[in-house]
Amino acid sequence: MNSHDRIEIRPRRAATALVWTAQALLAALFLFAGVMKLVLPAQVLTAQSHLSVAFLRFIGVCETLGALGLILPGLLRIRTGLTSIAAAGLSIIMIGAVTVTVASMGVAPAVFPLVVGALTSTVAYARWRRVPLASPHALSAAA
Repeated sequence: MNSHDRIEIRPRRAATALVWTAQALLAALFLFAGVMKLVLPAQVLTAQSHLSVAFLRFIGVCETLGALGLILPGLLRIRTGLTSIAAAGLSIIMIGAVTVTVASMGVAPAVFPLVVGALTSTVAYARWRRVPLASPHALSAAA
């Protein structure tokens, strides 16, 4: 390995670390939000939103599974392509969250879901094209 190879590896490692950090933070956020939608009583859910309890529970399941999909494929090195799909699915949820928030509360409260949606879209693109997770076959071929 010459010095040119080392220079190219450093930015890739930094990008990988940055994407893993974003994935971990997003997974924690969506796991918390999803589980809360699943365990809160129906009265509390309907007091916070005009959406139906069944729909909010469905979103909770999607958020929980999406959070697991951000971390587990890369951690276990099984079906690593699912990470970008999970992030894209969470991006779709956040588009809906921004839309509902703007319609019900105005633009200012919609900034947070907009930023979260931008982060999930960034993770989806990064894991799809820029720094994809290594599959077990690629790891064994490199050894």
